[in-house]
Amino acid sequence: MGPGGIASGGGEVLSAFETLLKQSNLSAEIKDRCSTHKVGCLGMCSMDVLVDLFIDGKKTTYQKVNAGMVQRIIDEHIIQGAPIAEWITDEEYDNFYSKQIKVVLSDCGVVDPESLASYVANGGYKATDKVLKTMSPVEVTDVMTKSGLRGRGGAGFPTGLKWETCRKVPSSQKYIICNADEGDPGAFMDRAVLEGNPHAVIEGMLIGAYAIGADKGYVYVRAEYPLAVERLSQAIKEATAKGFLGKNIMNTGFNFSIKLKLGAGAFVCGEETALIASIEGQRGMPRPKPPFPVFSGLWGKPTVINNVETLANIAYIITKGAEWYASYGTEKSKGTKVFALTGKVKNTGLIEVPMGITLREIIYDIGGGIEGGKALKAVQTGGPSGGCIPASMLDINVDYESLAKVGSIVGSGGMIVLDEDNCMVNIAKYFLAFTQLESCGKCVPCRIGTKRLLEILERITKGLGREGDIELLERLSKDIKSASLCGLGQTAPNPVLSTLNYFRDEYEAHIRDKKCPAKVCKDLLTYSILEAVCTGCGACKRACPSAAISGDKKKPHKLNADLCVRCGACFDVCKFKSVTKE
Repeated sequence: MGPGGIASGGGEVLSAFETLLKQSNLSAEIKDRCSTHKVGCLGMCSMDVLVDLFIDGKKTTYQKVNAGMVQRIIDEHIIQGAPIAEWITDEEYDNFYSKQIKVVLSDCGVVDPESLASYVANGGYKATDKVLKTMSPVEVTDVMTKSGLRGRGGAGFPTGLKWETCRKVPSSQKYIICNADEGDPGAFMDRAVLEGNPHAVIEGMLIGAYAIGADKGYVYVRAEYPLAVERLSQAIKEATAKGFLGKNIMNTGFNFSIKLKLGAGAFVCGEETALIASIEGQRGMPRPKPPFPVFSGLWGKPTVINNVETLANIAYIITKGAEWYASYGTEKSKGTKVFALTGKVKNTGLIEVPMGITLREIIYDIGGGIEGGKALKAVQTGGPSGGCIPASMLDINVDYESLAKVGSIVGSGGMIVLDEDNCMVNIAKYFLAFTQLESCGKCVPCRIGTKRLLEILERITKGLGREGDIELLERLSKDIKSASLCGLGQTAPNPVLSTLNYFRDEYEAHIRDKKCPAKVCKDLLTYSILEAVCTGCGACKRACPSAAISGDKKKPHKLNADLCVRCGACFDVCKFKSVTKE
């Protein structure tokens, strides 16, 4: 019952199980043990709706389930004990999880996100009990430091160092903020955690608050995540009612409360000082640093800001130990990382992998390779702030240092797979259009510079590129990176610089040859009809919005290039491949 599952019909499947189980002729003994249980995202979005069925401790997973399949699952599997082989997940499903290491997502798909009792039954709040009753704030920050956990929001700053710095700042009032303003296109890591296991985030905030000496916290979550807001609100209310939040938590004298702040969807509010301004009721715009929020943050008080994934790691690290967490990953990038694997890969979904795994393992072993047997062209990591890594670098390790060396970043965890049909100039334009639109406008390099970059890219994709444009893009990109106020402007040119670095030939083809090698840029395409192949079926003629195609039925048709608006409708409807585009 994550958003992908719900969109695929998860609600109808759940309702069918609840209704039909009640109507079935199960014995009283079995009926008492028969229950339905909603969970968050299981990860493999391409196979939704996924249903886990447990009988006598044995789990069977069914994939692509719809409401019409439920009766047969009940009759044949639950009652007769005969699993339905053709609906059960196959080797591809097993491969998807084989190289994953679940920490943050270990309880997503296990606990009921709308039940505190379910979270507690799976070990929830044990870490809080341990911290409040047996550990000092110094010991807590020491554990975080030894674990090697770095901020999972994109910057990768050491969590233990951030907490320790804030703890040492003298102040009667401190705050901890959960940054849930996930805004990268194609990213849904934080959303899945909030919707699948909200108490893990609350517990992480609680432990962090104790470590730094805060008694108040905020979760800044985007209003476009209604299910996350609903489940998080319910979790906070239930935790408060049961004494896990509020006054004198677990009879230890520690007080901590959490409030929700709904963001209106401004990408720039993912930047910590802009986020703070928004909570304070001001316009979400960044301010110069220093001072950093750990010294002067929310309302001028020392403030720690961690993102959802960072906080969701905390309880597991406390429970299992710093050495356990540090055993995963690389020397400088410890632990695991959650990625939203999307794009032209067969098995899209939410994955959690150890730092240091290669791109090849993620795309081919976990993702199942490229859709339709196409050739991989690049992988875009880090969202609008990241870069495009070419297929020739597939064996690169996925960690903070390795990706930075090739002009990209880990970021919050977006990972978009691109194939031979993607135009890299158009990809750069897409991300530039996003960051330019989301620029708050406070500083000139970002406000004006990204606009000029976008204008150049738009010219190039329309066939109006000029000699010198490539050099201009490089020079302007470097100026914007060095002079912008905040991380949005400082990283906005990354998609442009990385595509210029690895796919310069595509830019040159657009500018000099007025051709798009991937045949994506509309203004650079030319459509024609192969008369020797055309059957005269008339499909293209009927689909053409500009009456550019003429011809009698069952006779070869012709396309008037002067009337063609390059919409591609004729190409899309032709079943005989007689329409070509160049």
